[in-house]
This record gives sequence, structure tokens and C-alpha cells, in this order.
Amino acid sequence: SGSAEEQQHQPGGLFPQQEPLRPPKTAPLGTGMAEHLQKTGIPSGSQEKVSVLDSGPEMAEPQSAVNPVAKSNLSVKAPEFYPPGYNQNFNQNFTDSSFEDRCDGYLTLAEYVQDFLNHLTAQPGCFETEIEQFAETLNGWVIADEALQELVELIYQQATSVPNFSYMGARLCNYLSHHLTISPQSGNFRQLLLQRCRTEYENRDEATKGDEATRKQFHAFVLFLAELYLNLEIKGTKGQVTRAEILQEGLRELLNALFSNPVDSNLICAVKLLKLTGSVLEDAWKEKGKNDMEEIIQRIENIVLDANCSRDVKHMLLKLVELRSSNWGRVHGTTPHAEATPENDPNYFMNEPTFYTSDGVPFTAADPDYQEKYQELLEREDLFPYYEENGAELSGPGELYFDEIDDEMDPEIEEAYEKFCLESEHKRKQ
Repeated sequence: SGSAEEQQHQPGGLFPQQEPLRPPKTAPLGTGMAEHLQKTGIPSGSQEKVSVLDSGPEMAEPQSAVNPVAKSNLSVKAPEFYPPGYNQNFNQNFTDSSFEDRCDGYLTLAEYVQDFLNHLTAQPGCFETEIEQFAETLNGWVIADEALQELVELIYQQATSVPNFSYMGARLCNYLSHHLTISPQSGNFRQLLLQRCRTEYENRDEATKGDEATRKQFHAFVLFLAELYLNLEIKGTKGQVTRAEILQEGLRELLNALFSNPVDSNLICAVKLLKLTGSVLEDAWKEKGKNDMEEIIQRIENIVLDANCSRDVKHMLLKLVELRSSNWGRVHGTTPHAEATPENDPNYFMNEPTFYTSDGVPFTAADPDYQEKYQELLEREDLFPYYEENGAELSGPGELYFDEIDDEMDPEIEEAYEKFCLESEHKRKQ
């Protein structure tokens, strides 16, 4: 889009011609001085007698030989004037209300979609506020099978080539699968997306044995497929929402392919995949009565014993086994609607203060004889000599009350306090 804008905004319009930074080249001072002397009638032989002030008119005259100002081919909106990753057209094209105005700055669908993907990569927080308008624009643009195929490919490439975009790409795919109106005979958005993933999936054995670049690209695809499994919602005929079962089986085969060639990069990818989806996969397999996760854990333990992977990768695998043994780190608390009691909540006394008896033995509210010890503490410390524990007054003649107690400080204490304040103020100024 930058090249198209450069053709539209030529220098001299929005980008005015500017003066050069360096002063123009002029004739030597001696030549200019000689011409001035000839005009004023002073002989050239007496040039040394001329005052320096006489050179004023010569310096004030405009120079006739000035090099032409170099004109730039860059427009005011050229990409060179923006930092990397910033899209100067996005806000203009995505804030207008009409479809024609939003697409006016784009020549092709690919430019429009790629701009939105780049914007979403840089500012993922705008997904909720701008995705609806994006889908509305696509519904007015994507009206042919070829355009839908191009849209799927653009999103797939962004999700598998840009770091940390796999999650956002999966969310985008889920939204478009429910809001794009086009549904050609070749398949709707979700079907074409799964077909594109299947192409990479079928090459899994060759990819895990390929060179470093091939494996890196394959690992990005694996993690994107894992995000799709977690975020792609399939609505049933009765309105229930489920996950794509075909992705569940695909992830199982991808794990087999990664473990079949246990080099460090493949094993690290498998660890990331299981940390991301392990709990969901195991729950789904258990519902079907399958024991697939036990087989995977057993295979990991065999790799730790036999494979020639690095020590750090073996440590990662052992940590994964430990994570699974703790139910993937999930903690099942008490029933949300049940009132917490010391019997059903082990953390009931977590934030209670700790007290000490006269012998220095600590005790908290969890101790059975807490009330007795606490009452003994109140009597021993004499915390409230003139009031009961609940704040009621102890009536009786001649007793003091808080508002009648003299609150003046002892002179020695007052002097020490003033000294402390002065020292604190001195340290603060330093």
C-alpha cells in the first residue's frame, strides 16, 4: 500500500519543497569584491583600503548560481517515516462507518487483511472492539471461493510464522467460523482452515526428521493446532458447544511423530503442547474410556531413560511428568456456594494472627483451647483497663475514661521525639 500512496502524493503537494540544509556554493570572495569595486568606481589597486563594511551590499545580493533543490520521491505517508511494525493506514481505514470508505486505501483483499493481522499482532487488546467491524467488512468483500481461500491462507501464515500469534490467530479463526456468511461448495471457513492444516499434518513424519528450519516451521504449526483445539468452538444441532474431535486425534498423532524422533527441539515442542492441552486432552480421553495419557507418560519416561537428549530437556520431561501427577496443577477448592468452615476448608485459619502465651508458646485460632489462652492474654496484658472487650463502659465512681486521660507526653519523651523528627527531615533532604 505504501507504493500506491507514494504515487498519489507527489512532492510539492502535502510534502512541500524545502530549502537545502547546506548553504549554496558561491563565487570566491575575491571575485565578488572585485565586481563590487568596479561598480563603485574604486580602482582595483586600492582594494586593501576598502573597509570591511563595504562588503555588506555584496553579501546582501542574491546569488545567481544556486544548485536546484533535490526533490524526494517519498510521500508524507511513506513507510520510511514510521517505525517498524506501525501501520499508518489502519486507524483511518478501520474507523470510518461505510465499507467503501474503509476499503478506499486498499487495492486488494490481501492488503486489507494483512494490515489488520499486523495491527492485531501489535495491539492484541483491540480484538474485542474491532473484530466485529473486521468481519462485517470481510462479508462485503469475500464473495468468491478464491477470496475465501486467500483469507484462510493469510491467517494461517500469520499464525504459524509470527511468534506469539498462534493464540490470537485461533481466536480469530473461531470468530470468523461463526460470523462469515459465505459458504461455497468447496467448504466454509472452518472446513477450508482444517483442510489447510491437514496438508501440514500429513507431512509430520518428514518434518520431524527435517533440518532445523523445517522442524521450526512444523513446531509452529503444532502449537497453532493446539490453540485451535482449545479455542475453536463447534456448535451442535441442540445448541451445545464442543471442541473439534478431529483435532483431538490429530494432536495425539503429532505427539507420536515428535516422540518418534526424540531430538531436543522435537521434545521441547511436545512439552509445550502437553503443558498447553494436557489437562483438556486427558479429560476428553477419560470421558471416552481411553487411557492415552498413561501411554504418553510411559513413553516420556522411556525417553528420559534411553534417549540421547540433553540433560535440560530430560529435566523438562520429568517436570512434565510431575505436573501431570498433580492433576496438571489444578486445585479443586471447596464448593463455591458452601460456607467455609474449619472442617471443609484447610485454609480457614490461614490469615489469622499468631499470639504467644506467658511461656512464649505460639497459638492461633486453630488451637482447640484458643478462647482460654486468648482470655488469659487479655488479662495478662491488661489491654483495656477501663473498658470491657466489647467496648462497653465499666461503670463505677471515680474511674477514669479515655477522654479524661491526660495525653501530654513526658518532657524527656517529647524531647526525644522532636530530635527524631529533625533527624528524619535531615536525612530526607539529603
